Amino acid sequence: MRRHEVTSPRRRLVPAAYRPVLGNRVFRKLILGFGVSYLGDGMSFVAVAWLAIELAPQATVGLWVGGAVAAYTLPGVVGVLVLGRRLRRLPAKRLLLADNIVRGVFLGAIPLAWATGLLTLPLYVVLLAVSSLLHAWGSAGKYTILAELLPDEQRLAANTLVSTLNFAATIAGPAIAGVLVTYVSAALVLGLDALTYVFLAVLIARIRLPQSGHVEVVDQAAARGGLALLRSHPELLGLLTLTWFFNLLYGPVEVALPLHVTNDLQAPGTLLGLYWMLFGIGAVLGGLAVGALRQLPLWPVTVGIVVAWGLALLPFGFDVPTVVTVACFALGGAIYGPFVALSVTLMQTKSPPQHLAAMLAARSAVLLTAAPLGTALGGPLTTALGPRATLGGSGLATVVLGAVACVLLLARRRNRSGIEKHAPPSPT
Repeated sequence: MRRHEVTSPRRRLVPAAYRPVLGNRVFRKLILGFGVSYLGDGMSFVAVAWLAIELAPQATVGLWVGGAVAAYTLPGVVGVLVLGRRLRRLPAKRLLLADNIVRGVFLGAIPLAWATGLLTLPLYVVLLAVSSLLHAWGSAGKYTILAELLPDEQRLAANTLVSTLNFAATIAGPAIAGVLVTYVSAALVLGLDALTYVFLAVLIARIRLPQSGHVEVVDQAAARGGLALLRSHPELLGLLTLTWFFNLLYGPVEVALPLHVTNDLQAPGTLLGLYWMLFGIGAVLGGLAVGALRQLPLWPVTVGIVVAWGLALLPFGFDVPTVVTVACFALGGAIYGPFVALSVTLMQTKSPPQHLAAMLAARSAVLLTAAPLGTALGGPLTTALGPRATLGGSGLATVVLGAVACVLLLARRRNRSGIEKHAPPSPT
């Protein structure tokens, strides 16, 4: 047995699909670094919004929370569009290092400015924005390293482990952050997040990684060609439209939920941590259930997830006991978790094999804007409607989105059945 392989007792506990991947020593080091970094991101789910609540005046708190949450994600899109020509040809390792260094430095500046009394709301938003400027490139570098490190037959297992680890971090991270923002400071939590990026940067710098190949978050020519191909496939264009609006309508939740906790419920940060922790547990369980869902019709299940997630948010719009919304959010995590895997599988199934890469590139380019735009809209919506109405309204709009998709799906199937019914019999 080679030195880097998983030992026999461990092999019996690990599913067969993951054994070759976990037997790779470099991958095990990488996944350790990713796990630490994801834990920091899980803590920032709570801390980014909470620090904005602490700093902002009551009259404009919704706008500042929306701005802070958007600043933590939206500039990544700008980084792709503005810096693409310069960064596209850099090796994956250098991109990942650059992202982690920028994240660590500018997030680390937040607790330093807070401790010295220099942290203002504009400075806070600017530091968050700069910290996220290279994050899309860092994500591209991460998945490119995995592709260069592992053979084709191991990549699905590796990507599944990494994405599940990301969801798992939303279990522990918000719980820890909920306690720290209540009893210490949200600025300290962001400092801890900065340290997790420094840890990953040091780990990446110290290990040998593939140096060949170049990274492009989205290949521009492929994306343009893919959009043209999608327009010629109405079913796939409809799937992309559904996914974009689904992600857009999710965005305001990240802004309205912390304000719902502080304004509507008058509760401490530990409750916000509990919401996200239970959402993460549900998402992990839902993601692990994707294998069973593969046996179901993909389109009906995908549309059903959209409707069910909207229904899980509706109770937030009413004056119901907190335990009800906590349970609904946990259930919502289990519903939301499988959506990405199912929608990608549906596109893989329905796309012509020779055009699949171009269509997936187009999908990535389009979806890159949805959730950050929804988050940016969450601030004005929460200020105008209030947190409770924003959460309930997001749920209602998502139910309507799913219902429209369901009607269109049924109409398409009826048209297809009518065409097949009146088609002349094929010659034998």
